[in-house]
Amino acid sequence: MIIIAGHLRIAASEREEYLTAVSGVAVLARRLPGCHDFVQSADPIDSERINIFERWDNDEVLMAFRSSGSDNDEPATLPAVLSADVAKYRISAVESP
Repeated sequence: MIIIAGHLRIAASEREEYLTAVSGVAVLARRLPGCHDFVQSADPIDSERINIFERWDNDEVLMAFRSSGSDNDEPATLPAVLSADVAKYRISAVESP
C-alpha cells in the first residue's frame, strides 16, 4: 500500500481557483482500479493550505496514473504553489483503529 500525504501552500486569495482547476483529477484517479482514495481539499484552519491524501495499491498503479494524462488535460494556468510538503509512505501493515 502506498500513501501520498502532505500539503501545498497557495495564496489564500487563489486557493479556491486552484481547487476548482484540479477537481477533475480526483474523479479520474478514483475511477482507476488500485486507487482507494484521492483528495485535494481546503484546510479548515489555514486559508493558504491544501491537504493532499492519496492511497494506492502499489507504485505501478500510482505511476500509471501519473503518466496517463496529456498536457491538454491540464488547466492552461494554475495559481502558483508557494510551497509543498508532500511525501510517499510505504505501508507494511494495516490494522483497525
